[in-house]
Amino acid sequence: MDKELTLIAIGSLFLASIAVDAVGRRAHVPRVTLLVLLGVAIGPPGLDLLPTALAGTDDAVAPVALTMVAFLLGGQLKPATLRRHGHEIMALSLGVVLTSVVIVGMALWLLTGDPVLALMMAGIAAATDPAAMHEVTRSISAKGRFATNLLGIVAIDDAWGILLFSLLLLVAEVALGGPTPEPFLLAMAELGGSIALGAAIGLPAAYLTGRLKPGEPTLMEALGLVFLCTGLSLYLGLPFLLTGMVCGIVIVHFARHHDRPFHEIERIEWPFMLLLFVMAGASLDPGSLGGLGLAGAAYILLRAGSRILGGWIGGAIAGLPGREGRLTGLALMPQAGVAIGMALLAGERFPDKAETILAVTIASTVVFEVIGPMITLFALKRVARSPRREAG
Repeated sequence: MDKELTLIAIGSLFLASIAVDAVGRRAHVPRVTLLVLLGVAIGPPGLDLLPTALAGTDDAVAPVALTMVAFLLGGQLKPATLRRHGHEIMALSLGVVLTSVVIVGMALWLLTGDPVLALMMAGIAAATDPAAMHEVTRSISAKGRFATNLLGIVAIDDAWGILLFSLLLLVAEVALGGPTPEPFLLAMAELGGSIALGAAIGLPAAYLTGRLKPGEPTLMEALGLVFLCTGLSLYLGLPFLLTGMVCGIVIVHFARHHDRPFHEIERIEWPFMLLLFVMAGASLDPGSLGGLGLAGAAYILLRAGSRILGGWIGGAIAGLPGREGRLTGLALMPQAGVAIGMALLAGERFPDKAETILAVTIASTVVFEVIGPMITLFALKRVARSPRREAG
């Protein structure tokens, strides 16, 4: 019976997505937010209508969907794009990430008097939700410098986030009198391994794909690359997002015979993304907001404010108008799975802080996952109304 119910649920969700898309267009609400809310409504937090077997598919669906997103984001970093926007992407990315870490860490330390909690939440503040960012940008076919920079930033900022979080983990352990280089060395090994794996898959793929169907990889080639990157990353314990992104960058740089190397992935990613967002909503617990507390409320406000300030600082370094920099930081609000993964790791390292760290992260994820895409959409539309500032 579980198989039958699972198939019925998947079919119903696919059909429901059509209605969600229509409602989103009329109400000017991102379908990401609506799908997350749908998951909350029909999942355990609400009516609990989803079959148990479907919940079990999330372990496979989420990595595949996110690897597809990583491929597409890596494909945005074409040589021409990096020549024209590489300095802006790097400055904005580092500006937002570093400002978020510094402000959240220092403010929470002063507020709570707990250096370990402050350091861990500072590291978690650096993470974003590339899937939501990519989907909102694509849903309105956003073009131009602002959208290009935004997609470039989310393609690389989780790599910065993982590295900074590992450094802060090391600092927190030193603060407790137990210095060990293990977190930093492990992070470097994971980042290096993902880069090497992405290149190892991407280099032969750049030359071998797109031959059967000249200029464009076939559906089987595209799916093969996605599943290979996802499966090998999971098997080796490496960040599959970074592996997919590196593979995408390598292909778009070296596949000179490709016209549209990721066209097939764009055509098939939506069913995976739909399940990803619905299951993300089903896993959220709105009741956690009740236990948010002072530290949680402060974290949400500090992360939001530091993103805007960081965008302004990064934009100033890149020579962009102040308004565009601030809107870039505003657009980078969504936060989801990577943050929760960091929180779980922090809880393992500091068991006495685990409950607080997880409570704040999960509660803030509910907020940022629901309203974050709407803020991203708002920022994209504000920039779209000023085409002269979007030139380039």
